[in-house]
Order: sequence, then C-alpha cells, then structure tokens
Amino acid sequence: MGKNVLIIGASGDIGIAIAKELADDGYQLMLHYHQNKQAIEKLHDRIKQEQVLLEIQADLTKQNEIAALLDELVFPVDAIIFTSGTARYGLFQEASTEEMDSMLTLHVKAPWLIIKQLLPPMIKRRSGSIIFITSIWGNVGASHEVMYSSVKGAQNSFVKALAKEVAPSGVSVNAVSPGFIDTKMNGHLTPSEIDAVLERIPMNRVGKPDEVAHVVGFLLDEKSNYIQGEIIEINGGW
Repeated sequence: MGKNVLIIGASGDIGIAIAKELADDGYQLMLHYHQNKQAIEKLHDRIKQEQVLLEIQADLTKQNEIAALLDELVFPVDAIIFTSGTARYGLFQEASTEEMDSMLTLHVKAPWLIIKQLLPPMIKRRSGSIIFITSIWGNVGASHEVMYSSVKGAQNSFVKALAKEVAPSGVSVNAVSPGFIDTKMNGHLTPSEIDAVLERIPMNRVGKPDEVAHVVGFLLDEKSNYIQGEIIEINGGW
C-alpha cells in the first residue's frame, strides 16, 4: 500500500474530493471530521475499506479535542493535508472575542499543535509532506470576511516560513489557495451575488473541488518535490 496521509477536515467538499483522489492514487488515509459523520460514511462507498486506517472525530476549536486527536494517531503519518475551515461573515467590529478565539484556534493553533507533534518523525525519516488548503482571501483580503482573511493569511505565512526551516530535512511544505469553488461554504450567496463574482473571473465559471484535489495529488507526488514554500493559486485567473 501507499503512504499514510492524515486529512484534517475530510468531511468537507474539498476534503472529500482530496480523499477520493488520494485513494485512487493508492494512499492510506486517516480521516478527521468534526460533525459530518454521514459524509465520512459515504466515502466508504468510494474508497476500499483497507485504505482507511482511522476515522477521528474532533472539534479543533477546543484544545482538549486537539490533544485527543493526536492521541489517536497510532500509525506513522507521511503527509498532512489541512483542509478544514470555517468562514465568518459580517462586520469586523461586531465579532465577539469568542468568535476570534475559535477562528484562531481552528485555523492557526490547531495546525501548529498537530504539526509540532508530527514533524519530528518526518525530519528523522527525512521525508514528509505538509499541505494547507488556504484561500484567495488569505492573499488579497475580503471585506466582511476580515477574520477569515486574517487566519488564511497566517496559514500562508506559516507555510512560507516552515518550508524554509524544514527544507534541509527533506520535508515539503506548500499550500493550495482556491478562489471561488463550488462548496457549501459559498452556499450563502444569492444567484445575483454569484453572477457578480463570475464577472470578475476570466474563466467565467466556478471551480470544482476535484480541481483542488488534483493539485494536492500533484504536490504529494515525488516528481514535484522541488516545489517548496509555494502558495499555488487555483482561481480561474481571478
């Protein structure tokens, strides 16, 4: 069998697409989810049973559940894909301290803690991959999504910095930065709002989760191992 990949946020639309892509490529998967157990169960119809090593439920806005997730990782981890995320829409001045803490823990502190534990074995083996699914808003920022833009920007900076630190040890660190992708996260938009976004995208269409997954599969392939510290944009030219 292939290498062991931990997918954080495997029940989301992009996480599901990544899981399917990597299963087709022969990887063995450890699937994390928060609430959408049904989505994980549906994955079993698509993925061979022996390719799913673990299913781990955890709310990564809570530090005790982050610790519990780490305790369940009894298999070696060759690669980590961070695809979980929650957007928060609204005026920044109306955000509560609790919302700020939740966004920071989920998007920044949880990845820090997970990588802090899993990185030393990768360095010892002189191989490993870490990939973040960030966002176009982490590059350019978005009105009414200030906190989401901030934490995704933090992920981008973390990728660039850690990539420099661990490159001599044979560990790759990169990110995929999607633009407007057809996921539930964009389900709050009205048809007119979607049309307004499409007018700004030169390819004049919404991206697909599979297109994000294809890039993740490419980054995990040894043929791409000279790519390091990059934020690869998938946005149709937006």
